[in-house]
Amino acid sequence: MKIVFATNNPNKLKEIQSLIPKEIEIISLNEIGCNEDIPETGDTLEANAFQKAHYIKDNFNYDCFADDTGLEIDELNGDPGVYSARYAGPERNANANMNKVLNELKGKKNRKAKFRTAIALTLNNEKHLFEGEINGYISDVKQGNEGFGYDPIFIPENNTRSFAHMSMQEKGAISHRGQAVKKLVAYLNNLSKPNS
Repeated sequence: MKIVFATNNPNKLKEIQSLIPKEIEIISLNEIGCNEDIPETGDTLEANAFQKAHYIKDNFNYDCFADDTGLEIDELNGDPGVYSARYAGPERNANANMNKVLNELKGKKNRKAKFRTAIALTLNNEKHLFEGEINGYISDVKQGNEGFGYDPIFIPENNTRSFAHMSMQEKGAISHRGQAVKKLVAYLNNLSKPNS
């Protein structure tokens, strides 16, 4: 099975490819000639994920899945949430985003946070949603060199290390995106089984 993953983020593409079995071939936007910035104007993760998946289906006629992920921080009333990638500005600068969060939490005791991922799938004229969520907290400083986005400041519950201290496999085993991808893969595997 071949399916397009609607992302221009090379880190996300690599992470998803590491989570998906070899029988499912992931096609990048680059490979289908989509080089434009896909609009993300929804006010929820789910809306953005579907907007991206529909954009590829409508403009390139490929079955597709797309994700949107948000970091939701209790003390910040759920922000940055749907604006996680652009929290510090339209340039999507991960360091600037993390610095903004760390500054806003300076001196605050409540550092609880969660990561949520919504994956939208358009396949055979049907649409499906797969979600994943992980609780944790925001560290006082950036730590670790792996991962991307907010990984250096997010410590998942029952851990003392940030996502950026974990290998892609370790992170994928517990992460929000890993959970959502497992549900997506289970659904796709089920479809490819011959009817008994």
